[in-house]
Amino acid sequence: MSNPKNSNNFNFLSELPETLFLKLFEEATACSLQRGEALFRAGDPGDGCYRIQTGLVKIAVASQQGEERIISLLGPGAIVGELSIIDGEPRSASVLAVSDCSLSFVSRAKFEKFTEAHPELTSYLVRTLALRLRKATDALAATTFLTVKGRLARALLNLAEYAGEENNGRIELRHKISQGDLAAMAGVARENVSRTMSDWRKRDIVTRSSDYYCILDPTALAREMEVSS
Repeated sequence: MSNPKNSNNFNFLSELPETLFLKLFEEATACSLQRGEALFRAGDPGDGCYRIQTGLVKIAVASQQGEERIISLLGPGAIVGELSIIDGEPRSASVLAVSDCSLSFVSRAKFEKFTEAHPELTSYLVRTLALRLRKATDALAATTFLTVKGRLARALLNLAEYAGEENNGRIELRHKISQGDLAAMAGVARENVSRTMSDWRKRDIVTRSSDYYCILDPTALAREMEVSS
C-alpha cells in the first residue's frame, strides 16, 4: 500500500513526472538512519531534502511543554524536507526514524540549479501547495469534529497507506508503532488509545501485539469515523 502519490501525504517533489524526479535524484548522496534517530530537528537549517528508499519516518512538532504531535508518517518513495529547499527557511518540524531507514539526499544548491533548468516545476509547486492546504483543512476538521475513536480510526487508516500490507482482507502494519506514537498522531491521550483498542479488539476490528497492529476489518474501522462525525 506504500504509494506516496495515492496517500494522504502530499510532497511537491513526489508529484513530479517520473523522468524529472529520477533526474533530480541522480547522483544523490546516500545516507541511513537507525530506529529512533533524528534526521533533523525543527529549527535546523534547511540545507536539502531527502527521498526515503526504505523504512518509515515520523514528522513531528512539539509544544513548549514538550508534548509531541505527529503530523504524518512517511515511507518508501516519499520526500521529506522539501519545504525548506523551496523557501530557504529553517526546518518547520522534526523527522525521526520509526524503523531503520535508507535515504537519498539532494542539496538546496542542486535543487536551485535544477529548477532553473526546468521552469515547469512552478506548476507542480502551485498544485502541491493547494493540496497541502486542503489536507491541513481536513486535519483541522478531524481534530475539531471527530471523537476520540474517529481520530484514532483516521490515524490508523492513514498509517496503513505506508506501513500496511493487505492479507486476506485484513491490513497488517509491518512497523512497530507505540501507543504513544499513535496517540500523538491522533491528538488524543494515551489512555484513550488503550481504551479504544480494547473495544475494537472485542469487536474484531483491530488487534495489537507487541506494538504491531492489524486492522481486521478496514470497512468497520472506516465507519468509526462516519459514526463519530
